Formats: sequence, structure tokens, C-alpha cells
Amino acid sequence: MSFDYIKSITMPLLEGAQMTVLLFIIAIVVSIPLGFLLTLAVRSSFKPLSWFAQGYIYILRGTPLLLQLLFICFGLPMLPVVGEYLVLDRFVAACLGFILNYAAYFAEIFRGGLIAIDKGQYEASQVLGLNKFQTLRKIVLPQMFRIALPAVANESVTLVKDTALLYAVAVPELLHFAQAAVNRDFSIAPFVVAGVIYLIMTLVLTIIFKWLERRFKFE
Repeated sequence: MSFDYIKSITMPLLEGAQMTVLLFIIAIVVSIPLGFLLTLAVRSSFKPLSWFAQGYIYILRGTPLLLQLLFICFGLPMLPVVGEYLVLDRFVAACLGFILNYAAYFAEIFRGGLIAIDKGQYEASQVLGLNKFQTLRKIVLPQMFRIALPAVANESVTLVKDTALLYAVAVPELLHFAQAAVNRDFSIAPFVVAGVIYLIMTLVLTIIFKWLERRFKFE
């Protein structure tokens, strides 16, 4: 196994890693705020909204992400009457599946963060004359974020690894190029290189979240 061979397979794998990173960025940017909105919906005094949010979280967390991706990519177009309007680009469908799935997980993380906040702080905010929005923005959100940050970091690392599921819906990402190289060259080296790329991505992500934890810990 020569250095030239490693170099020749690394470039296509890095091309596939771009798709992996793009999916991660889209999923994390959209699913975190959506997860927080779901948390607020669960805690809503409007019962139908709360029940809907709880049911959504239960279903999305209780079924495999792969099943959800397959349903969105291949199941939705098979629905009667409306199926022809639900044919999505594979990457768009995958993004939708990851966003919907991870929003449910982040919702539970944020719910735990809210529960951990002492009820006395809500009472103190009323004494200070803060309205609900001011209490949420100035008191609740900063504390919830600090409490939830380690769990968000763990879930984000899992998201990086779960992007390999794109392979199952024929989106050309990192694992797709690795498998193609293995089949072509009858060598396990592409799998090793792919593993190293995944490790680098998760390492960078871990460093970023560790920095965020240190920053918000002392604020």
C-alpha cells in the first residue's frame, strides 16, 4: 500500500465528506431551533398542541432513522393521490429526515434543561417585573443552554456518524465513495481512510463544543 495510492483515494473521499459536512450543517442549524420550539409546544397549556408535540417526539424517537429516511425517499411518492407531488431530490429528502429526527432528540434534551432550572428563578423574575418573554430570554434560555450543552454536543457527534445512512438512500457521501473504492481495488484501505476522516470531523466538533462549554461555564 503506497502513499500515492492513499493520496489517490483520499481526494474522492474528501469530495464525499463535503456532502457529509453539508448535511450536518443543514441538519444542526435547523433541527436545534425546531427542537426548542417542540419543547415549548410540549409545555404549552394548549393541550392539542402539547399532545401533538409529544406524539411527534414519541414517534420520531421510537422508530429508526433509517426507516424514516426510506419512508421519506421511497414511501411518500407511493401515497395515493398526493404521492406524485412528494417526490423529492434524494439529498433534500435526507436533509428533511435528519432534521425531523434530530429535532425530536433535541426537544427532549432541551426539556431536560428546562426542568433542571429552579422554579424559584421564575418567581424571582416576576418579583423583578420581567414579563414572560424577558424571563425566557434573559433567565431561562442562558441557563437551559448551559445545562443542555453537553448533551447537545454528544447528539451532534452522533449526527456526524449517522450521516453514513445517506449511503442507504443513494446519496454520494463519504461512505459511498469508500465502498466504491473498496469494490474497485479489493482493498480495505478506503475504509480506513474514511474512518480517519470521520474521526477528524468528530474531533473538530468535540473541540468546538468543549470550547463552548468552558466559555459558558464561566459567564
